Amino acid sequence: MVAQRTRDVEISGIRKMFEGAPPNAINLGLGEPDFDPPKVVLDALCHAVRTGKNHYGPSAGRTDLRAKVAELYRDRDESTSVENVIITAGGSEALMSIALSLYDPGDEVLVPDPGFVLYAPHARLAGATPVPYDLAESRGFCPDLDALEALVTPRTKAIVVNSPSNPTGGVFDSALVDRLVAFADAHDLYLLSDEVYDGLVYRGRFASFWGRSDRVVVANSFSKRLAMTGWRLGFLVAPRNLAVDINKIHYHVTACPSTPAQIAALAGLEAGPSIVQPMVQEFHARRRLVVRELNRIPGLTCVPPAGAFYAFPRFDWPGTSTEVAHALLGRGLITTPGDAFGHLGASHLRLSFAASRDALQRGLSILRTYAREVAG
Repeated sequence: MVAQRTRDVEISGIRKMFEGAPPNAINLGLGEPDFDPPKVVLDALCHAVRTGKNHYGPSAGRTDLRAKVAELYRDRDESTSVENVIITAGGSEALMSIALSLYDPGDEVLVPDPGFVLYAPHARLAGATPVPYDLAESRGFCPDLDALEALVTPRTKAIVVNSPSNPTGGVFDSALVDRLVAFADAHDLYLLSDEVYDGLVYRGRFASFWGRSDRVVVANSFSKRLAMTGWRLGFLVAPRNLAVDINKIHYHVTACPSTPAQIAALAGLEAGPSIVQPMVQEFHARRRLVVRELNRIPGLTCVPPAGAFYAFPRFDWPGTSTEVAHALLGRGLITTPGDAFGHLGASHLRLSFAASRDALQRGLSILRTYAREVAG
């Protein structure tokens, strides 16, 4: 019989929908830019592979890439250095290595609901108990500090936050970030901040948690910022003493990150944000299109996402979100059921607008047809 931890977790609802899709289905389910990485990144990867940069590297990642990441975070904390940064095999591995480094059996971890599908399983795999906290639609998918206070017990070890949010698109302003840091400090909690979508904010400005407390750990990725999801390269930023311990877990999980991918990511960072500006501008335009059209479909309402590239509309049709998502899948449209992200995701669907405008229009057409059918 397999280990209990294997029985305690399941394949995510995102993957179930994606892997059960019929051929040629319109994919609005996966959070993956439909862009290729910038040319400078592709050229750097090819050059690295062709010139012998195909071997193991340091466990924590190449020093030059770690130094560049540290430079990016120095405007948040001027003392940020190479020692704070670990390059990982994607943002998911960063989250897992942090969880295995921080959580002990019997600990409790506050996780967002709705929230990304990995936070609670990572806690369980470490022997901890995930405790959901509500991100109410009426609050713009932001947490209620009084409600958080009521969830803290002597066993609470950490709180996980995600802004901009997957799946809701909610964004925390700087004042809320400060209040959450103060909350974590007051209760002696680690604060794990997933900032993968930090470059995609449509209202207001992105506010990082880094540099506001010595108990903050940030997980991030090159997947979205450089459209290199399949390359599986991410990073984390942590206080130096904690980074040493996380690197031990990171080594046992993945040994070291891909050398040629790191060289390519460095080239992308050195080229500056302008190389991905056309992609970011296109996401702005797609967001406007998707929100406008969703709010015209009978039975759907959509709060405009403030960040990331997801819409999280609420429906008032019969059936659960899983049943609705399966009905749409049978019509050739991949979405993600909202209840895959927690109980507050019930009666929601997650739609990614990191897809072409043509795919979005065809997917929205299927949604409109389905809405007319269920309305009778």
